[in-house]
Amino acid sequence: MTPSNPPRDESTASPGALPLPGADLDSTAHLMNRISSQLASQLSLVSLDGRRRPEQPALVVVAHGSRDPRALSTVRTLLDKVRALRPGLSVHLGHIELNEPLLPDTLAALGDREAILVPLLLSRGYHVKRDIPEMAAATRVRARVAAPLGPHPILVETLYSRLVEAGWRTRMDDATRGRTAVVLAAAGSRDPESKVDTGRTAQLLSDRLGVPVVPAYATTAAPRVPDAIEALAASGRTRIAIASYFTAPGRFATECAEAAPWIASAPLGTHPAMARLLLHRYDQMANLGGASNHTPAALAG
Repeated sequence: MTPSNPPRDESTASPGALPLPGADLDSTAHLMNRISSQLASQLSLVSLDGRRRPEQPALVVVAHGSRDPRALSTVRTLLDKVRALRPGLSVHLGHIELNEPLLPDTLAALGDREAILVPLLLSRGYHVKRDIPEMAAATRVRARVAAPLGPHPILVETLYSRLVEAGWRTRMDDATRGRTAVVLAAAGSRDPESKVDTGRTAQLLSDRLGVPVVPAYATTAAPRVPDAIEALAASGRTRIAIASYFTAPGRFATECAEAAPWIASAPLGTHPAMARLLLHRYDQMANLGGASNHTPAALAG
């Protein structure tokens, strides 16, 4: 196409207009996806008998926040996958710290609407028990706080998938298995229940892999990742993999991966199962119904 005949701007076309010959197919596909999503959103508000359904609670995904720009990009992509799985659901993002939008700003924009807050966090801890409920209580939002993502079998399958991507052998002989182990590398927390949750995930992953899995931490809690690697090596486990138990790339995930004697998996990130798990936690809380509250729900499988 020559400069004298620039491509048509599909964003200015009327929704019912057909693309001109030679129009950008990607733009056309994007436009059709938007129309389909908007139509699904409208239809979701109407029941089969034509009456308007009660408005669904908004889903607010609560991320921690990171100085690493890859983390914000990862979380935004993950939320796009959630929206694709559940057209018509109002999906929002709020951060505890470091990144915008901050959670109080996201909640303020929702006014007095009902919302379910799903922590993009892998275990119980201070953020889940205190920070998120207190931020919600300071707003007009009728908020309910769901359980963190872990422990849950979906997370274990995601960890397994990431290890296979990194080079984990799905089959190994007994001698190789006897030399193999995994360190489940997590961020760490002073909350003892956080360690309980991470330990439960490690046990589930060990059952899945058929080798020992030791939970270890990048900071705050013990054992630290290098110490866990050293202890496993001293016991004869010389093929040691790092399973990255982080929701997104960042400094801790990078440092833990660099310590790996053998392979290291990528963070859980935008794996499709993560989007499904966010919606699962949302649905669990939505199905509980009842009055809004700011107390995290009990952990559920």
